[in-house]
Amino acid sequence: MKKYFDNNRGVVLIVLLFCSNSLNAQQAKYQLPPYEKFQLKNGLTVYLMEKHAVPVISLSVIVPAGAVNDGKEAGVASLTAECLRCGTKNYSRQQIEEAFDFAGATLNAYASKEFTIVRTRMAARDEEKLLPIFRELVINPVFTDSIFEKEKKRTVVGLAQAKESPGNVIGLYWDKLFYHDHPYGNITSGTETTVKEIDAQDVRKFHAAFYQPSSSAIAVAGDFKTSEMKKIITSLFGDWQKGREEASAIRSPADPGIDSRVLLVNKEDARETTLIVGSKGLARNNPDYIATQVLNTLFGGRFTSWINDELRIKSGLTYGAFSRFQPLKNGGSFQISTHTANETTAPTLQKITEVLQRVHAGISDTSLTSAKNYMIGLFPPGFQTTDQLSALLTDMFWYGYDKSFINNFEKNVNAVTVEKAERVAADYFPGKSLQIVLIGKADEIRDIAKKYGAVTEVSLDADIGSGY
Repeated sequence: MKKYFDNNRGVVLIVLLFCSNSLNAQQAKYQLPPYEKFQLKNGLTVYLMEKHAVPVISLSVIVPAGAVNDGKEAGVASLTAECLRCGTKNYSRQQIEEAFDFAGATLNAYASKEFTIVRTRMAARDEEKLLPIFRELVINPVFTDSIFEKEKKRTVVGLAQAKESPGNVIGLYWDKLFYHDHPYGNITSGTETTVKEIDAQDVRKFHAAFYQPSSSAIAVAGDFKTSEMKKIITSLFGDWQKGREEASAIRSPADPGIDSRVLLVNKEDARETTLIVGSKGLARNNPDYIATQVLNTLFGGRFTSWINDELRIKSGLTYGAFSRFQPLKNGGSFQISTHTANETTAPTLQKITEVLQRVHAGISDTSLTSAKNYMIGLFPPGFQTTDQLSALLTDMFWYGYDKSFINNFEKNVNAVTVEKAERVAADYFPGKSLQIVLIGKADEIRDIAKKYGAVTEVSLDADIGSGY
């Protein structure tokens, strides 16, 4: 066998190059499947995408009912989404669960900062039975007092348990520190105190105010005929009544400024420090979005990234570190996340600042090409299933981009030059101004925290957002 490969090395190389080029050609040819977009008379935007490979249908509804609209009732958007499945005018909670479970269909709903998503996936043969139920979940939930109270109690218990693992809640502390009194700083899940104060009537009012068709969209992807599905969706959602008020526009968050800040959250029994280091990011529709994703792939977006290589591979300070941009509709943040033993908190923070200095020192063409190839290689598999495609369509609606983002993705990634990457590094990767959250034993890391900015100290036992 060895002799064969030695004698035919050129042939083998040609075959491998051919296969590689074929794969790259397939990736380059990836285009978003065709779809139809239209609007019902009540203002609901509808996307329909036929995809007949598998006999399933996925639906995704997006409504402007996120935590930004919670006001003083932190958690009301999340509770509303959770309770959509608890019963409607024509279907009890038990009937809903039995119908979807018996059909092997999925059903979930959740609230994010800006919106609520309601999703289902079902066999195509079950659409006649399940779609009317799905429609009622979105439009006509009843939020029965007794069932709501059970869900609320479960939520309060879950919020208390979440704090047992700092990784579950550090993002909430970060958002509150970074966005402060901006609506993006609202705690999506709510706190134990705020959730206890919410009742079923609050949820009913929230649903009536923010679940409305004129600023919402539904995307259907899967095994159906567009002409037939268009009639079905029009029949089911055409009578969805417009709400009495529109969701208020969210202003762009203010820049946190040039001063570094540290939020130290004391967990008295902690043996390690969980941390986020970050700064201002960018909105989803920012023209630099693609370039920041390319550069972040190199910096902290993959296993072989600079930050993971320094903190895990070379120094053994942590089991893993990563970074990400978290873009929202009108702003965003950049975050580096990891955890380390109490005694290695100082060198971990030092390493993070060193890698940040490295990204500002210049980007090589070789490193940039590696990051671009990685992104291009992972891109097509992210839009294969009906679930992924229906979710993509609602994202397109919310963030205001079109199919060109998909169809021109490889072209736009390859258009990121070294010069552009270095400009993006200067604009979006923090230098000296850092926003930091540390969850750990305060007595052991307090002096370390002071080296990185003005420190605010709170207890993990207190409500998130209180005291700062």
